[in-house]
Amino acid sequence: MLHKAIGISIILGFLFSEFLGIATGGLVSAGYMAFFMATPARIISTLVLSMAIYFLTILLQKFIIIYGRRRFMVVVLLSLIGTWLVEQVFSKYLGFIGQDVRMVGFIIPGLIANDMFKQGVVKTLAAVTILSAIIRLIILSGIL
Repeated sequence: MLHKAIGISIILGFLFSEFLGIATGGLVSAGYMAFFMATPARIISTLVLSMAIYFLTILLQKFIIIYGRRRFMVVVLLSLIGTWLVEQVFSKYLGFIGQDVRMVGFIIPGLIANDMFKQGVVKTLAAVTILSAIIRLIILSGIL
């Protein structure tokens, strides 16, 4: 099911971008989010980490020249570090909350944060959420 979700995400993400001019947090992000939609805590924690990466990168831009490929590298590295930190904190210190707080993928929050720079936080969060829901409906309906 994951490979179907990612394939549909690539196609629909491209169509969103071409026809609506809206980026969906990377072509694969919505597919991964759709796959994990049964665990809403993972979706929420991924989106929260994406916003944290976005704002942390804005803060870093006050001290370091970050743009283009550098910014992409920074958000992906922050995504890897943030995902690891959240999983370490929740597994060691807050184990009673459960595993559902983990992120969706290691770089997905970074991909979403990168598109937030291009079109804004609200637009990106809305786009990835809507496309994830559409992909989930397509997969559950059995169309593909």
